[in-house]
Amino acid sequence: MSNQPDKHLRAILPIPDVARPGLTTYDAKDPETHYPPIEPLRPPAGAPNVLIVLLDDIGFGASSAFGGPCHTPTAERLAGGGLRYNRFHPPAPCAPTRPAMLTGRNHHSVGMGSITETATSAPGNNSLRPNTKAPLALTLKLNGYSTAQFGKCHEVPVWQTSPMGPFDAWPSGGGGFEYFYGFIGGENNQWDPALYEGTTPIEPPATPEEGYHLTEDLADHAINWMRQQKALLPDKPFFVYFAPGATHAPHHVPKEWADKYKGQFAHGWDRQREITFARQKEMGIIPADAGLCARHKEITAWDDMPDDLKPVLERQMEVYAGFLEHTDYHVGRLIDTLVDLEVLDNTLIFYIIGDNGASAEGTMNGAFNEMANFN
Repeated sequence: MSNQPDKHLRAILPIPDVARPGLTTYDAKDPETHYPPIEPLRPPAGAPNVLIVLLDDIGFGASSAFGGPCHTPTAERLAGGGLRYNRFHPPAPCAPTRPAMLTGRNHHSVGMGSITETATSAPGNNSLRPNTKAPLALTLKLNGYSTAQFGKCHEVPVWQTSPMGPFDAWPSGGGGFEYFYGFIGGENNQWDPALYEGTTPIEPPATPEEGYHLTEDLADHAINWMRQQKALLPDKPFFVYFAPGATHAPHHVPKEWADKYKGQFAHGWDRQREITFARQKEMGIIPADAGLCARHKEITAWDDMPDDLKPVLERQMEVYAGFLEHTDYHVGRLIDTLVDLEVLDNTLIFYIIGDNGASAEGTMNGAFNEMANFN
């Protein structure tokens, strides 16, 4: 980046073209014929790359980075070299967090009082982002960033989600992302997802029988995009938003990842709460004098669950833990790419675990979409 002072009027977007009055000649042989060079727009000197990773439906006590039982070495690695925050207050469902984060606004002010599927015409709940609330990606793009989103959107009003649009609320439409690869709704089949590239519906590049998994595919595309961006525009920073469908239901993960947790949850959820709570105190994540809240009355005690159901519930916990570790592994591939590209130290990374609390879709016995393709 140049060390010259920034000459752009960045308080107005798009940045106004600079008028260059002067002598205009039409004879190339005239010694007075010269024009200022065309300069591509770039951010101010030293502007970093930005990577936001937003995981889905994860409780505060799930990740090992926060004392939980699910191994997340990538999260631990980033926490060890950065800052770990323990006060993140998102809305209860998943969709409102996304436009709030991507605009820096209260979620009601951008029309997302709930998820898009339950929108009404009431103010703050119509799922329509006002055109006076610019998304972060658009702001960065208009300041000279390359921008790309991979994974879940869940910000498009349901009546605008067809391949015919309109695309004002789509990532590569009015969302400010120059490239989008992912899905529009709130959840997706991890083995056989409904995918879009930009606004074009596409088929997954492989089948489940060939080993396809959505999180791996999203990471592959994000890695390829970052490598191409740095190869072709090395002086231009990027903004990448990586939002996999994990660990939202359906909980689909290769069997070997779930099997890593075989037998680790035989003690049930009540004992697991106590173990996690104690570990969080040891790590200093919560105050030493904090008290464990009572289990909610709507949640049955583990000891009161039928014995013939406990193996199913235990396996669900194993699948979920494997799903989170699998996701963290692929986030690690993105971080390794930044290292390979020698841009890690000039990249601002936000690893958000996750967009709201733990998954509520399962209920006590597990929803059908969690049991489908159950390993």
